[in-house]
Amino acid sequence: MTTTSTSTSTTTALPFETEWELGRLPLLWARALDTADATVLEGLLTDDVVVDMTPATSKIGLEFPVLEGRDTVIPTMIGAVGPLDTMHAVSNVTARGLGDGYLVEAYALAQHHLPGEGPDVTATRHAMMGNTWSFLVRATPSGPRVARFTMDCRWMEGDPTVLLAAIS
Repeated sequence: MTTTSTSTSTTTALPFETEWELGRLPLLWARALDTADATVLEGLLTDDVVVDMTPATSKIGLEFPVLEGRDTVIPTMIGAVGPLDTMHAVSNVTARGLGDGYLVEAYALAQHHLPGEGPDVTATRHAMMGNTWSFLVRATPSGPRVARFTMDCRWMEGDPTVLLAAIS
């Protein structure tokens, strides 16, 4: 195992099996959102998880609070994204060890349509985002669990208010 120092933390190269297991986390996160599956999110998150999407939402003119605790995160995320017709495509997943856990980063292409309008070729109101996702992950006896999720927006196309349709 190789250890390298950076200005902010120590990172550790991971065994292939660990990197593969961690690399599944963004895929499962996306699947949970696209299928409104709260049980998937429940299995991914620590009890004290923090979800911060403000780096993304502030760039596109929306206000979305920082969410704290699994009991708040799951119903809020499923309630906000679950009813929409969405598809998240995840790529460029990387994982590295940190002193007390792991950092998993990924790109996410997120397509959002109003409920029931996704397959309608005449419906043009949508929100498409190119995001970066960062997961701070803790090792637990049950496996790796997301302790913090942060989303940033690299670009946006369409109407950002589509993202509020399920909660307004």
